[in-house]
Amino acid sequence: MAEVGKKPRYREIADALRERILDGTYVAGQALPGEEVLAKEFGVTRPTVRQGISELRAAGLVAASMGRGTFVRSPHARPTITRPRGLRREQDGRYIEADAIRWTVQGDPIATRTDAPLALADLLRVSPGEPLFTYDEIHTAEHGRLRQTHRTYVPFSTLVGTKYEDTAPPPAPALFTELEAAGHELHWVEHLRTRMPMPDEATTLRLAEGVPLFQVLRVTLNQHERPLALEEFKIPGDDLEMTYRFGSA
Repeated sequence: MAEVGKKPRYREIADALRERILDGTYVAGQALPGEEVLAKEFGVTRPTVRQGISELRAAGLVAASMGRGTFVRSPHARPTITRPRGLRREQDGRYIEADAIRWTVQGDPIATRTDAPLALADLLRVSPGEPLFTYDEIHTAEHGRLRQTHRTYVPFSTLVGTKYEDTAPPPAPALFTELEAAGHELHWVEHLRTRMPMPDEATTLRLAEGVPLFQVLRVTLNQHERPLALEEFKIPGDDLEMTYRFGSA
């Protein structure tokens, strides 16, 4: 009979490896010793080691790479990717993302008529179920190493009185030029949070087990603080930090 309160062996292994990661014995990017090596060190079977490593994956401290091994993700290490957030306006009037990454859109974005979801209706200040145009895109860069999804929501009410009243407008960021041509002075507010991905999101973004995603909701507002559109970015949260630049009010 197991002793009451005695910690399972796999958890002892997870705790020992976690301590080595946090104290710098195993540095970010380093491969963990193999299962056979760890099994011999701790005097357990390989499945027990595997279970302990699963604890670390769930905590986001290691990530498995198919065919290469399991690698450390130290919470103290500086990320290798820095993404400045914001928009930059080119001399020709086009808007581009401030991160300066050369993103490639996979396929042509197609406008879909949808209804405003309850979770986003308040940000757009529309009633749940109000008709919207939406565009879904997958962006890649650096030969597919970087990936993100981008969805643009444009309420039909934004388009009343414009040349797009009876036809779909372009997705962001081309949308911004059209909104300015319609007389709006634009600014933006971003809402950022992290969460664990749904299975389809993990597949699309190619996320390893235990890796969270950043969800960025960027609202486009005019000079009267009226929300005109909303964008949703989903970005892998491993080895990444976001930077924001702002001044005093």
